[in-house]
Amino acid sequence: MATLINQLRSATRLAVTATQRVTDIVEAMHRTIAAGPAVLGRPLERVSTVLVAPTYRAIRGVTGVVGSALDMALRALDPYLSQPGLERNAVLSALNGVMGDTLAATDNALAIQMCLCAEGVPLELTAESLAARFPSAQGRLVVLVHGSSMNDEQWLRKGHNHGVALAADLGLTPLFLRYNSGLHISQNGRLLAETLERLVGAWPGGVNELILLGHSMGGLVARSAFVHAEHAGHQWRPRASTLVMLGSPHHGSPVERVGHWADVLLPISRYSAPLAALGHLRSAGVTDLRYGNVIDSHWASRDRFARGGDQRTPVPLPRNVRCLAIAGTRFDPAKSKPPLDQLPGDGLVPVDSALGRHRARADLDLNLAEANQWVAYGTTHLDLLSSQPVYRRIVEALTPTP
Repeated sequence: MATLINQLRSATRLAVTATQRVTDIVEAMHRTIAAGPAVLGRPLERVSTVLVAPTYRAIRGVTGVVGSALDMALRALDPYLSQPGLERNAVLSALNGVMGDTLAATDNALAIQMCLCAEGVPLELTAESLAARFPSAQGRLVVLVHGSSMNDEQWLRKGHNHGVALAADLGLTPLFLRYNSGLHISQNGRLLAETLERLVGAWPGGVNELILLGHSMGGLVARSAFVHAEHAGHQWRPRASTLVMLGSPHHGSPVERVGHWADVLLPISRYSAPLAALGHLRSAGVTDLRYGNVIDSHWASRDRFARGGDQRTPVPLPRNVRCLAIAGTRFDPAKSKPPLDQLPGDGLVPVDSALGRHRARADLDLNLAEANQWVAYGTTHLDLLSSQPVYRRIVEALTPTP
């Protein structure tokens, strides 16, 4: 894991880059407005370019100098800085969710590297290390996969942690995934599949049963991991018995679609067109949530900011795996229940999307049996992590039948 000093220096470089990018946008708008009406051929375009360019060059130069000075100062403070804390980890996770793909592409130390954790500590996936960490290792594991802009420590909500509770009630060994949620979902799915392969190969005493529990984007990452494991012939795949998905946007979230309309509408006017670059700071992981992309072909060779509808090909749920989809709805359970297709979502994900239902395209419907669809009333997206009715439904799904 990157040290605090490296992360702060990376944050400085990120701030410098962001300032310079915003400067580019402002300069572009300045030139556009100062150039005069397009109907007259923008008569002042050349003059405005000559006049404004030195000012913006100066801003970029000063920004670079300040950034270098901060970098030197932070290096000097290295011996005095403390270890990471929960609040900083939450901020780091949110930053990765928003622009983690950029962080990874630029080798920024703020980019989170995928790992499995226990009690907030990353695990070394070797037989020796795992045997020392889990001297009484059991062969029934549950891997918890967090959602976008979150981390492994945020499974704890309102004093409850699904993984810790499952360990106490069912004797499962909980392991928590930490990953850069700004990468494409399929990229994280591939990394998760490879991580699980190393885990199963090194687990003391062997793995008898593997359970995946994903919240929000985590459910899509888990689905993607199954696809990669099928193609690669991974040994963990036959050991996977159950996939539980909490509020996972299998067919997307309207929140990202609002961002997409900004991409479409801003370029219409030449005055607002430079602002479209700000919307393009959204990570690949975020734009994957527009429709629920889970494999490479859902996004490869396409401009993820371009106008266009849902072009996904069907990705069925994994075979020979018990799959449970749980949706949240803010609807007050004390009131009479409206039909399922009229329920409001959990604030981020519609009920239909969380249950894998697609009313416009039957080929994209996940076709879950009704017994494997469940709605948590009076529950928001984040409250799916702490809801006791949700936990009881998970326990019911994971309890072996006599």
